[in-house]
Amino acid sequence: MAGSGFNFGRSGGAGPKSARTPWQRVMYWSAVLAVWGAIFLVVFFAVFARDLPDTSTLYNVDRQPSITYLDRNGALIAVRGTQQAPPADLDALPDYVPAAFIAIEDRRFYHHPGFDPIGMTRAMAANMRAGRVVQGGSTLTQQLAKNLFLSPDQNMKRKVQELMLAVWLEMKFSKQEILALYLNRVYFGAGAYGIEAASQRYFDKGAKDLTVGEAALLAGLLKAPSRYSPVSESERAATRATVVLNEMVDAGVITPEQRAAAVTEPVRVSRTLATQHAQYFIDWLDKQIRELVGEPTEDMIVETTLDLTLQTQAERSVRRILDRDRSKGVQQAALVALDGEGRVRAMIGGASYADSQFNRATDARRQAGSAWKPFVYLTALESGYTPETRVNDAPIRIGNWSPRNYSGSFAGEMTMANAVAQSTNTIAAGMADQIGRDNVARTARRLGVSSRIGLEPAMALGAVEVSPLEMAQAYDAFANGGKRVQAYGISRIRTPQGRVIYQRASRADGPIQAISNPYLYYMNQMLRGVMISGTGRSAAIAGRDTAGKTGTTSDYKDAWFVGYTGGFVTAVWVGKDDNTAMRGVTGGSSPAAIWRSFMEAALPRLNAPAIPNGPAMPEGWQPPNPVESLIGRIGDLFGDSPPGGAEVDPLDESLLEPLPRQPAPPRRNEPGPAVVRPTAPQPQRDPPDQRPEPTPPPEKKAEPLFF
Repeated sequence: MAGSGFNFGRSGGAGPKSARTPWQRVMYWSAVLAVWGAIFLVVFFAVFARDLPDTSTLYNVDRQPSITYLDRNGALIAVRGTQQAPPADLDALPDYVPAAFIAIEDRRFYHHPGFDPIGMTRAMAANMRAGRVVQGGSTLTQQLAKNLFLSPDQNMKRKVQELMLAVWLEMKFSKQEILALYLNRVYFGAGAYGIEAASQRYFDKGAKDLTVGEAALLAGLLKAPSRYSPVSESERAATRATVVLNEMVDAGVITPEQRAAAVTEPVRVSRTLATQHAQYFIDWLDKQIRELVGEPTEDMIVETTLDLTLQTQAERSVRRILDRDRSKGVQQAALVALDGEGRVRAMIGGASYADSQFNRATDARRQAGSAWKPFVYLTALESGYTPETRVNDAPIRIGNWSPRNYSGSFAGEMTMANAVAQSTNTIAAGMADQIGRDNVARTARRLGVSSRIGLEPAMALGAVEVSPLEMAQAYDAFANGGKRVQAYGISRIRTPQGRVIYQRASRADGPIQAISNPYLYYMNQMLRGVMISGTGRSAAIAGRDTAGKTGTTSDYKDAWFVGYTGGFVTAVWVGKDDNTAMRGVTGGSSPAAIWRSFMEAALPRLNAPAIPNGPAMPEGWQPPNPVESLIGRIGDLFGDSPPGGAEVDPLDESLLEPLPRQPAPPRRNEPGPAVVRPTAPQPQRDPPDQRPEPTPPPEKKAEPLFF
C-alpha cells in the first residue's frame, strides 16, 4: 500500500505535469493583482475615509452675520462680514453665465465622473515642464467638494479626500445640480459667496442680468479673488476677463462677434464698492454698532448719514491736492463734513485706506493752531468785548513765554475783528490771559471739544491736540444758529426683513443752545472777515456766504482749515504721520484748497442757505456801527503763526467733563485796550524763525499713528 502511494502520480501511464498557456498565466496574475489591488484599495480608503467630513452638512452655511451699510439715500456703501444672497436659479441665468465658469474652470465637466484623468495628466506635464505649479488638475466638482467640506491645506490626504468626495457628489447629484451648488457656494471675494451676492456686490444687479463681459469677469475672479479684484486690481481683472472670453470662444459658448462686443463695452464696477475711503467711515461705525446692539448674531442693515456723492467729491479734492503738494511734504490729510444737526456727510481718514487703516479724522490728535482762536474770541465776546473793541498788537510776556506773530512784527492798535482776520497771536494770547484760559477751555468744551485741554499760555494759540471730527463738531454751532451738536453717522439699524433694532432718538427738548446772541452774530461777522480779506481769502467762494478759520502749528507740522456755510461745516487737516515739518504749508494753502474744492462741488447739491443769525437778539439791541464797514476794511494778509512752545502746565482735571459757562461780567464802561501792555517794549532777541522761549521744554516724540 505504501508503495502504491508513492507511485500515485505515475498511475495510468501519464507523463510529466504540463505548463500553463500564456493566456492562463495572464488570467492567473490578473486575478492575483486584482485581489491585492482590492486589498490595497480597502486599506487605502479605510485610512483616508476614516476622518472624512460629515456630508450631511452639505446645505448648512457656517458664516459670520453680514452688516450692510447704506448711505442716506439707500445706496450701498459697504458690506462687512459674509454676504450670501438667496440661491440663483440656474435656469433663470443666461446660458453664457454658467458656460463661462465651465469654459475657464473645467472644459470637460459634462464628460468626467468627478475627476478628470486627462486634465490631471495634462496639468502634471505642464507643471513638470515649468518646474513649478502652473496648472491645476482639479475639476469643478473637486473644487465644490473642497469648498463644502475640506480645509484649504495642500497635502496628499486632502487631495485624496477631495477626489473621494467628488466621486460621491457625482453619484448623488446630477451635473446641473452640482453646477448650481458650485455657483451658489463659491467665494468671489469682497465677502460675497455665490454668484447672486457677487453680482449684487460688484455690479448692483441680479445674476440674471449679467452681461457677457460681467460673467467673464466673475468667472476670472475664482482663480484668486483678491489678486483679480476689479476694485483694487482693475487692470489685472480686465486681462483675466479677456482670457475667459477667449476660452468661451474656443469652447463655442459665444461667437467671436459677441467677444468683440464684450471687449468694446466697458464693465463698470459699482462705484459704491469702489469708494474705498468710505471704509474709514465704516470702521468708525463698526465700533459703535457693537456698543449699540452688541455682537451681531444676524444679518443687519445700517442706514447711515453719509452722502456718497459728497464722499466721492471729498475723495477727489483730497487726492488732487495731495498729489499737487506732495513736493511740499504734504503726505496725509483728513476731512470731516457735518450738516447742521451733526450728521456726518463725508469723512476722509487718510491718503489711502489700503496703505493705512488708521483714521486720522477721528483718532488722530494734532495741534489745532490758530483754528483754536475762535474759542478765545467767543469767550472774550461773552466777557464784554465786541468786534470793534480796540486792542493792541505789541510785544507781551506771560510768565516765561512771549508769543510772536507770523510776520515777525507788530501792527499796533487795531479792532478785535481785524485781529481775528489777521490771526494776530499777541492779541489772542493776551486776551486769553485776561479773560481766563479756564473760561476759554469751558467754551471749547461747551461747543463739543472732548480732548484734553491744558491751561498753559500757549493754549490760546492752539497748543491743544484735537481731532478733525471734534473741530467740525465745535464749529457746527457757528453754522447752525448756535446749537451744540454731537456728530453721528448711524440713523437706524434693521434686519433685512425690516425689524428695527436701533433708531436714533431726538432730544425731547431739542438741541442745546450753546451760543446766544449777540455773540453768535459777532463771531459769524468776524469769521466772515477771515474769508473776505484775512488769512482764509484763498478759500472764499464767490456768491456764497462762507466763514472759517485757518490754523498752522509750530514749524509747519500741522495745517488746518475749518469753514462753514449755513448748516454745513467742513474741517480739513494736512500733515505727516511722523509729526515732522512740511515745507511752508499753512492753513491758507493746502487745507484751504481742499476745503474750497470740496465745497465748490458740494454746495450746489446742498442748496445751503446763508449762515443763520441764530436766536433772538436782546431787547433793544442794535448792530454796532460800523461793524459792517470794519469787516470790509480788514487789513492785509499776515498769515498764521505757530502757537509757541511754552512749558506745558498740568491739565486742570475739572476740564475733563463739560463745565457750565461762567462768563465774566460785561465791561461796558471799559473801552480801553484788550491786551495788557508791558511797561517797556521787550526786543525780539531771536531770529524770526526761532521761538523766544527762555526755557524750552524737551521735544515730545510723536506717537506712532499706524496700528
